[in-house]
Amino acid sequence: MSTAEKKTGPQTGTQNRLDRRALLQAAVAIPAAGAVATALDAAPAQAAAPHGGRFDSDSPRFALAVLPDTQYLFDADSSDPEPLRATFRHLTTERAEANIAFMTHLGDVTEHGTQEEIELAADTFRTIHGKVPYSVLAGNHDIRSSTDDQRGDSAYLKAFGPRRYASMPTFRGASPDGYNSYHVLSAAGREWLVLALDWRVSDKGLGWAQGVLDAHPTLPAVLTTHDIAWSDDDGKAQLSGNGQRLWDGLIRGNDQIFLALGGHYWPPGRTVLTNDADNDVHVHITNYQDRYYGGAGMIRLYGFDLVRKVVDVETFSPWFLDRDPEKRTPLEAETVELTGPTDRFSLSIDFDERFKGFDPVVPPKPRPASAVMPRGTVAYWRFDEAGRTTGAPVTDGAVVRDLTGNGNDLTVGRLHSSGPEALTWSADHHPGQPAHASLRFDGGKSPDRGAVLRTAARAALNSEKFPYGYTIETFVRLPEPFEGDHNWMGILSWEGRNGDAGKTTGWSPLEPTCSLNLSPERFLQFVVYPHKQDADPTSWSHAVPVGRWMHIAVVNNGRRTVMYVDGSKIARNPSQPSTGIATLGKPFVIGGTQFDERFGQGFYGWIGDTRIVNRALAPRDFLSPPA
Repeated sequence: MSTAEKKTGPQTGTQNRLDRRALLQAAVAIPAAGAVATALDAAPAQAAAPHGGRFDSDSPRFALAVLPDTQYLFDADSSDPEPLRATFRHLTTERAEANIAFMTHLGDVTEHGTQEEIELAADTFRTIHGKVPYSVLAGNHDIRSSTDDQRGDSAYLKAFGPRRYASMPTFRGASPDGYNSYHVLSAAGREWLVLALDWRVSDKGLGWAQGVLDAHPTLPAVLTTHDIAWSDDDGKAQLSGNGQRLWDGLIRGNDQIFLALGGHYWPPGRTVLTNDADNDVHVHITNYQDRYYGGAGMIRLYGFDLVRKVVDVETFSPWFLDRDPEKRTPLEAETVELTGPTDRFSLSIDFDERFKGFDPVVPPKPRPASAVMPRGTVAYWRFDEAGRTTGAPVTDGAVVRDLTGNGNDLTVGRLHSSGPEALTWSADHHPGQPAHASLRFDGGKSPDRGAVLRTAARAALNSEKFPYGYTIETFVRLPEPFEGDHNWMGILSWEGRNGDAGKTTGWSPLEPTCSLNLSPERFLQFVVYPHKQDADPTSWSHAVPVGRWMHIAVVNNGRRTVMYVDGSKIARNPSQPSTGIATLGKPFVIGGTQFDERFGQGFYGWIGDTRIVNRALAPRDFLSPPA
């Protein structure tokens, strides 16, 4: 709600509703609050989801479920807990499928905070207890008091205080007053901190929260509370008075807090603030109590994807979702899912970059060449020779040694009249690459320019036929922005015309017998003229990204060829038989592809470690094995 007055709602007739407690008590048999807590303490928290599924704490994808104000479902004799039970059943049954790590309630569980309402809500939470870990915090409607978290005992505290969470594996502690708590989640292979703060956290409470952050200095933190921001209909959130106090007193100075969630007001909204470390903090309002049926137990899922570096957010009502679409009423159909810009959206977060100030990723150490030369390695080149300066030109005539000792050394040469900038040393590298260095190529057209590295005229690799298969690997990064005309630029190849090898069925007899290139659509193209067959089986990738490293592997088992990008097999691999490579005793090249034995443009981007093995390798044996 846009104002606190709207949030509180009209009070006329409230006492009459409270006087009819007998109706509420007759509607459902509920144990006393203490009995509820005792029963819950006896139920161990479980990682298992129903139907044999389990939460996967190592998966790079997981979900945080956020449940806002449910107060109109627990409103004296108007209470109806069934929508919330449906939400909890959904989270329980879908835990494995959606990989739901945790659920957090944003306060205002009930409308008046009476013992009857609180007990009914506490009983409803039994649907999820022991199946999905969760936190609950007090909203202003839960405690029937305008004081802060030093208010003392309450019906809310008896039912939703620290004892409720004691059996959960995520629960780590609460403030001495019991109104603030924190959980530590294991998800996506790391730990995450969730702070659940009272709707009016005191100075003591802020000190406690700071102590929690200080005790867990490397954990990214999600702060949840009831009142942090409000929004008009434009969806742009602004800090409330209480939110400003939290921002100044806790959030802005603690870089760990990257997401802050609150309810209390409607409509929903969001904004991004900049903390003292100059990093983004996402601040969101989530509240649907003004919607049909008091929000109908509306849940918001924050889907974290550490591979795609996004958080995908969706909002829906499981209660309505479970119903036959043909039998939903118009209002149910309208409320089953919300798709507006403040209800369904994605946040782009480079998690490693965002968290590096308090938990920097320690890069793997370089691996020695001897550790990455399996049986059958015929050539291996890397560009980490000591004494090289990033950005310094690689001079013509410089030699890059073949570390196998097989003599397939590469010699640098510039194309046409290219200048020093056509090839430079670089410390940039794929995070999984054995060597922590690469070469930066600045090739292009109009005029043709670039640089290549070529084996010597008598190198053994020039004539290797690979009759039993091969694995060719390299690391490549395309610049961002990817500027200029680089259509059909070559990455690596063997020189020579396939027509001179007796091939007659290819695109042109003038193209080389084997090459890895980039199409105008940024598709990788691996074309080979086999030693045994008169054919040109060609693999085509998807449009590869710019601005990030990728590992490319071409694997032939003596019968057919398969290309992998970042350990994933591409779709368009030819079924044509392919045995060996029709090499002609001419040099192997990194940085370009000839046509009719002439180089045009050179490669544009970075190339890292490159290895050739005379047999098919499994992905687990690649230079950068998939995770």
